Amino acid sequence: MSSPHPVSAPEALARLREGNSRFMKNVRSIEVLASQSNREALVRGQAPYAMVLSCSDSRAPSELIFDCGLGDLFVVRVAGNIVAPSIIGSIEYAAATFGTELLVVMGHSGCGAVTATVQALTEQAAALSPDIEGIIRRIEPAVSELTHHLSGAELLQAAVRANVRASAGELRHGSRILEERVRSGRLRVVGAEYLLATGEVDFFDLPPSLA
Repeated sequence: MSSPHPVSAPEALARLREGNSRFMKNVRSIEVLASQSNREALVRGQAPYAMVLSCSDSRAPSELIFDCGLGDLFVVRVAGNIVAPSIIGSIEYAAATFGTELLVVMGHSGCGAVTATVQALTEQAAALSPDIEGIIRRIEPAVSELTHHLSGAELLQAAVRANVRASAGELRHGSRILEERVRSGRLRVVGAEYLLATGEVDFFDLPPSLA
């Protein structure tokens, strides 16, 4: 059942930005530290204020990056923050069940899956397994054009963002449930890049209502 009063997308985005600011300063909020005491209350249900599709990279855990506690975020993690049927289904479930109004697609600097895709395109490097190749194939369409006019670190940075934009676009338009919620204003999908060196999350690809 949807939360009767879901947190609005603008408020959710503001909370994430504030949490990330604390993370960059190595500060944690008292509310987050105290959230463990809410374990029993959360047994009865949850009402996450934001959904995050992010990479599986061990250096990029959304709950820490945004200084969040138990029950705050509905996080889906997969290498390269790609979109596949199971990913769409997970996000559909959260949006429809909890009424969560903000979805963040977050890539990160130095992403291994994006790097492997760039190497496959520019060096014909072979994937380690068919399943890893499947991840690369999902990233390739967003990255291939960039390899014609960029190289090195500039190519990788642009590829990370292009992959985020592609995943965000697919979630906006590749699901009837999500597309209807976007059209009615009940869901906003935004892109973001987490910078490993600084700890900052740079939000981009925002809809006009959140820009």
